[in-house]
Amino acid sequence: MKKCFIFLFSIISLLLNAKTQLKPGTYRGILILNEIEGIELPFNFDVLKLKKGYSLVIKNAQERITIDQLKHKGDSLFFKMPVFDTEFKCQITGDTISGVWINNYRKEKNKIKFKAYPSNQRFLFAQTSGNTQFEGRWETTFSPNMNDSSKAIGLFKHIENTNYIEGTFLTETGDYRFLEGMTINQQMYLSCFDGSHAFLFIATLNDKKLTGKFYSGAHWQTNWEASENKNFSLRNANEITFLKDQSKPIDFSFKDLNGKMVSLSDLQFKNRVVLLQVMGSWCPNCMDESAYLSELYKKYKSNGLEIIALAFEKTTDFKTAQQQVKRLKNRFGIEYNMLITQLSGKEKASETLSALNKISAFPTLLFLNRSHQVVRIHTGFNGPATGTLFNDFKQETEQIINELIR
Repeated sequence: MKKCFIFLFSIISLLLNAKTQLKPGTYRGILILNEIEGIELPFNFDVLKLKKGYSLVIKNAQERITIDQLKHKGDSLFFKMPVFDTEFKCQITGDTISGVWINNYRKEKNKIKFKAYPSNQRFLFAQTSGNTQFEGRWETTFSPNMNDSSKAIGLFKHIENTNYIEGTFLTETGDYRFLEGMTINQQMYLSCFDGSHAFLFIATLNDKKLTGKFYSGAHWQTNWEASENKNFSLRNANEITFLKDQSKPIDFSFKDLNGKMVSLSDLQFKNRVVLLQVMGSWCPNCMDESAYLSELYKKYKSNGLEIIALAFEKTTDFKTAQQQVKRLKNRFGIEYNMLITQLSGKEKASETLSALNKISAFPTLLFLNRSHQVVRIHTGFNGPATGTLFNDFKQETEQIINELIR
């Protein structure tokens, strides 16, 4: 009897500890933003079986985010986003993955229910020939008729004359990155999940005007409206932030990722053109800018260019900030100096660079000549999702650098 009990106990233990298989393929992931109202943010990802373990690739329009570090034990699945301090804790049941997405930057409403199942659809509508009346450049207002109302430019384009649609919004602080979705009749649905942004846009087209809702995670939502206007522009990104005091030099002293104090006045920067990047590893637009600046530095460092990133993290603890910035550095092979300010927010960034009128956006990029005089300040960053605007920025930036390093 005792032997039978031990045998049964062993079998049960083996069954409980057996690894539930994570099936390769394309999944439809869903973040449940509001369970009562049934508001769900969909996105797609691929599960790839490797020689050892798995990898996961999140897809937003043209963007691909690869996650290599998955922990799979029994029926449990854990993974962290590669750059941002957010993570998933899940359970596998048959073909379904369910659990929670945790945003460690937030103290409140930082957990959102998550589920996923095999499917290559994002929004569950039938494919049609599309409706080109959603395409174009749209003058957009977020939170219309409110005190915190703000302007943006919506850029939308259908894919190969279908009702699949991609796009983004341009603002004076950056773009909303890669949005993907569908149109059905007079409605448009767009979503994005990149580990930091969890965006859902819903809108109805009526009398050539879009009106709808914008959801950012589970913590915030607002109304938005837009009218097609190919001539609408935002303020010039090179004029929003400016020198208010020409007599004040730009200088600072902060620790690098090895704990060594670094200042702009150090010998290594003498007679070098310097790009000063005001950023944070938590900021998706900063991530896009960092990826670009990393390649730029490799191209021009031998010609006299230096880049210094001032990291304003969500924490003032050096070790925590160091770990977060190192993840960004390693992700994009960044070789330029990255300094930990141990400060947070735009107010502290403005105090650090007190010669400027203010820092109104992360990122902000300062161009300094060989004498370390400020020659240009670019607020925000419109990245790869903006297409030709991104290409224009790269061309303009390299033109300035070539002029400065001569």
